[in-house]
Amino acid sequence: MEKQAKIYVAGHRGMVGSAIIRKLEAEGYTNIIVRKSAELDLRNQVAVNDFFYQEKPDYVFLAAAKVGGIHANNIYRAEFIYDNLMIEANVIHSAYTNGVKKLMFLGSSCIYPKMAPQPLKEEFLLTGVLEETNEPYAIAKIAGIKLCEAYRAQYGCNFISVMPTNLYGPNDNYDLNNSHVMPALLRKMIVAKQNNAPFVQMWGSGSPRREFLHVDDLAEACLYLMENYNEPGFVNIGTGEDITIKELTFLIKDIVEYKGEVQHDTTKPDGTPRKLMDVSKLRSLGWKASIPLAEGIKKVYEEVKDQNWN
Repeated sequence: MEKQAKIYVAGHRGMVGSAIIRKLEAEGYTNIIVRKSAELDLRNQVAVNDFFYQEKPDYVFLAAAKVGGIHANNIYRAEFIYDNLMIEANVIHSAYTNGVKKLMFLGSSCIYPKMAPQPLKEEFLLTGVLEETNEPYAIAKIAGIKLCEAYRAQYGCNFISVMPTNLYGPNDNYDLNNSHVMPALLRKMIVAKQNNAPFVQMWGSGSPRREFLHVDDLAEACLYLMENYNEPGFVNIGTGEDITIKELTFLIKDIVEYKGEVQHDTTKPDGTPRKLMDVSKLRSLGWKASIPLAEGIKKVYEEVKDQNWN
């Protein structure tokens, strides 16, 4: 990408989009365009096409999505599939009709079958049944991958897709009703420490294994692939290492220096037993994550430890 190229980051206020903008600015890209959702509803086909026609971006990072944890995915099933299908279809089609040079679509590791072999290789897509709790979101993200592949095949568009693992970092969502496990545990531990609470509840058994990538590492990988990867086929982005939810809970407990107990709420679902990305393709392309998990969590804790969530 040329430093002066016009780059549209869709979803710039989210955790991923804001990290991509920080990375672009740090690398000297100066012509970045954004729109708040109040200014541009990406679910509105006419509005999206008008925006692309007027702005004519050269490059697009499609990081806009309706996202949430197990609870939100399970409760708002219609919203998760409708909103995400509309966003990606509108942006990808408008990128094609308005001559965008290259587009990157950001998916999710939940695209893989629930019981897929571990670690998750790119070729495991569509080889089995999805996890029921987030199936609508997963189907929407799979559709986004297939849209990029179809526009590449039929029209020759340089549209690529990347599949990040579980993310954490600045601008994460700490709403306990629809957040992911990392911010939920951080918030619970911080509040419990502030209130001298005797215990913190951890959802489920604690046995599922999850992989966590700092969003600044993701942004670095996205820019690297935008500059260096132009092939068909999506790319996993992760660390290649995982940890149990129980181990994560006690790691956060130590970082926060919370002295109380951890109790299991076994009425809550565990979700997929394990989700570890195979990142051999990404590493063969020349990129590897650099922020260790404990270091990354400490950085996040320092950013949010004084939040008043009481």
